[in-house]
Amino acid sequence: MKINDDLQSLIDSIKASDVVESRTQLISQIGELDHVTDEHQVASILEFLTTLWEDFTCLDASQCMLNKTILQVATTYLESDISVCTNRLLALETKASIWCRKHMKMTLMSTDDSQEDEHYTLFFQVLLDVLTHSTAALSVLGKHPVSISKDLMSLIETFVMELLNLAKDSILEVKKIHTFGPEVLKASQEVLVAVISLCTAYCNNVKLDNDEKDDVISIAKCAVENLVNLGIVAANAGGDLVNLLNLSWKGVVTLLQLYKETLAVQINISEIILSLISFAKGSLSCAGQTWSALTEPISIDEAKRIFLPVKFYLINAARLISHFPSQAFSVFKDITLCILIILTFRIFLGEQKYLKSASEALAEFLEPTSIHLLNSLLNSAQLEHNHKCQILDWLFSPREATDIFFSKSLLVGQLSLFVNLLRNCPDLEDDVRLEIAKKLNWLLSILIEESVYSSILAFPVPNQNMFSSVIHTIKTFMLVVSSSTSIWKEIESFLLENMFHPHHLCWEIIMELWCFLIRHAESDMGNDIIVKLCTILKATASWESALNPDSLLRKVARSICMILKKSSQSLADEVFSFIVNNNFSSAMYIALLMEGFPLNFLSDKVRSVAKQRLATDYFCFLDAFDDESRNDGDEMFGAPVFALSAASLQASISDAEMKTIKLLITTIHKYKNTSENSKDKYLKLLSETLGIISSMKHLYSSDEMEKLMLELQNLFISSSGVTNTELTKCKPNLAAFVAGLGDMEFEDNNPKVSALWELFHMLLQERHWALAHLAVSAFGYFSARTRCNELWRFVPADAALSFDLEFGKDADDDRFMSEFKVFLDKEAAAIVKTGPCENEVAVLVKEGLILKQKVQKMMVISEADEIKRVNKKRKFPDGISEGVSLLQNGLRVISNGISLWKQNGVDYSDINGEFLTQFSHLEDAVGHMVASISQTE
Repeated sequence: MKINDDLQSLIDSIKASDVVESRTQLISQIGELDHVTDEHQVASILEFLTTLWEDFTCLDASQCMLNKTILQVATTYLESDISVCTNRLLALETKASIWCRKHMKMTLMSTDDSQEDEHYTLFFQVLLDVLTHSTAALSVLGKHPVSISKDLMSLIETFVMELLNLAKDSILEVKKIHTFGPEVLKASQEVLVAVISLCTAYCNNVKLDNDEKDDVISIAKCAVENLVNLGIVAANAGGDLVNLLNLSWKGVVTLLQLYKETLAVQINISEIILSLISFAKGSLSCAGQTWSALTEPISIDEAKRIFLPVKFYLINAARLISHFPSQAFSVFKDITLCILIILTFRIFLGEQKYLKSASEALAEFLEPTSIHLLNSLLNSAQLEHNHKCQILDWLFSPREATDIFFSKSLLVGQLSLFVNLLRNCPDLEDDVRLEIAKKLNWLLSILIEESVYSSILAFPVPNQNMFSSVIHTIKTFMLVVSSSTSIWKEIESFLLENMFHPHHLCWEIIMELWCFLIRHAESDMGNDIIVKLCTILKATASWESALNPDSLLRKVARSICMILKKSSQSLADEVFSFIVNNNFSSAMYIALLMEGFPLNFLSDKVRSVAKQRLATDYFCFLDAFDDESRNDGDEMFGAPVFALSAASLQASISDAEMKTIKLLITTIHKYKNTSENSKDKYLKLLSETLGIISSMKHLYSSDEMEKLMLELQNLFISSSGVTNTELTKCKPNLAAFVAGLGDMEFEDNNPKVSALWELFHMLLQERHWALAHLAVSAFGYFSARTRCNELWRFVPADAALSFDLEFGKDADDDRFMSEFKVFLDKEAAAIVKTGPCENEVAVLVKEGLILKQKVQKMMVISEADEIKRVNKKRKFPDGISEGVSLLQNGLRVISNGISLWKQNGVDYSDINGEFLTQFSHLEDAVGHMVASISQTE
């Protein structure tokens, strides 16, 4: 078509001009023509303008001005008919993008001084124009996605790729760009937004053939790769490129979700996930380093601000994991390690003085998102069962300590993650629940570790401690999976195998679960379990085992009592009936009472019988105790006293004729006068009787109390003031006894006051932490109730609480009273305390280590006994061996008789067949017996 005369004249003039400035002025006039509306003429103008844009970078401002003018004119035709003009526009924009990349590199190589001249300023104006114009062009393309042809699609692909390269380079160099840096950054980000929008439009609306689809996919692939690179740059910028960070990673996730099937095979999505995970860990590491030197608490809002980028990375990683689980599986170790680090970090923060708010912020802000990462893998239909098993096996396998941002074992993180899995089990599939059920034993094994032991007892979670949280979540898990036979079998096995777990914390968890199960199960199940436990109780009963807290008898009794305290009255009655039916076996009964058998849970009639039996046995023992003809060496010596001592807090016996004090005085005398071999049984009786008196306050008003106090003074403290070390095992109950003396009336210079001074002196001098604690507690109880003046007389100069162990200072009276006040304040505060003191975690770690070593030793002994039992050849008693030998001799005699019978020709045809058959069977049987005996010799 013929070009307008005015336009043709301008074009000819431009071609004829050799002066850049003249060309620039003439080109600007093209943009002023208002009568060029024909699309073909517009296409000719754009094609002509493209030829005027030189490929080489300019050496002065004039060329930049020319290019700027070209862009201004081209922009006026941006909204022309896309089918005719777009390809010319794209060619121009592509050429401009390539030129700008070259020119920017050359410009930024110059010295800083040159960046203030006219050429520098003009170039970056051109760069901004190119970015802005290209953004507008992308917007136009997105509005007309259905009009695209194969040729145009190829041009769009080239244009987008070059434009993305320009935007990326501009962002990378933005810190070097003076004055125009913020504008260039903003314009570059607008390019990215436009590219993402264009890809979205093509994916949703364009009807393309296969070749054209390839071009669209190439554009999307290029966009994702550039966005990933820019996202990495923004992540490493230390917070200076927050908008770019948000834009780039959200764009990556959006495009990968849109082009899910096609890009999954062309882009390494696992590497993208890995990058996000790495940035999350890096941000946490930075936070840990920042907070390591804090001298004041951090606010929860400040913690959230610091955790915000971590959450951003995790959210985008979770979106990719949910859409590409197969690719995520290839890096599942990195994903799950990040989760463990987050959960461990939360507990670590909670244990620090100034970081408890940060721990709360992490729990609210990051923990749910991190758990979602794992659930996205475990709930994926695209992952096979063995893949999920592999993830869980790796998660709950031994872990080394990590030094990423703190030196702490990941065991507590593993525990926290397991608890979260149990809590979220309603959201998991049955195949995953089954694998979790199989790992319940792992949970117990991890609780034995000292670092976990201390954390589970000391670390608070909302409304409860971590220990209670563990129990609660297992109960939740049990309820959720109760309808699945296969999973429930795993839970039953877990509960049965660990009913007598050697570690007290694990045992408490198991028993709490048994109580929960029996409380909510049908009554027949509870009755059946109790009957079986009572049968074991009977089989293991002995006097020695009743007094040994670690014996199987006491363990069974402990389990029964814990179940009874949280179940029905009928079960308690059933256990008591079992004891009655077994003639009130003292060992069984005392073992149950010493483990806290709930007498008050019995029905009224049964409780009355139980208390009456306690009183009757006790009074009978008191009446017989002074009988010299009685054999004090009886196996069950003192059983009624042990029974009443164990039940004294539940069974109040107020008989006025009670002779408990006399019993105690007599026991003291017998202890002093008996042989060394018999002293131990009187010590046990002495301790238990002290316990009875301390729980029955009415006995303190007895007239014989003063005599008893003097006897105790004489027993525990010799005339030289030296204590008897054999009596140490009685001191806990002695402390309880002297504490109760605070309710007595005292007079100054009374012998019982002097006796009490000396007893308290002895107790307060104890250095063992447990006895020292009991002594100070007793003194506190006594001090709060007594009317005695001059309490300082009760405190020895060298009381344990008087020493300053840290600085090695000598004992001091003033220090005792100061520390005593601190102790009482702590006791009062313990009622409402929600967290551990600074030194308590360290104490718990030490205690956990001791328990761990004890459990490991018990397990080694148990394994050795089992191996010995399996390998041991059981030898038959001599009587059996002798009897079988006689049978062999008898068979020989019979055989000789049969031979003789045959030789004499005696007719025995009537019994021949039956007799010989029986004899043959007998020979076989005896032969087998001989073989069995020989194998054991």
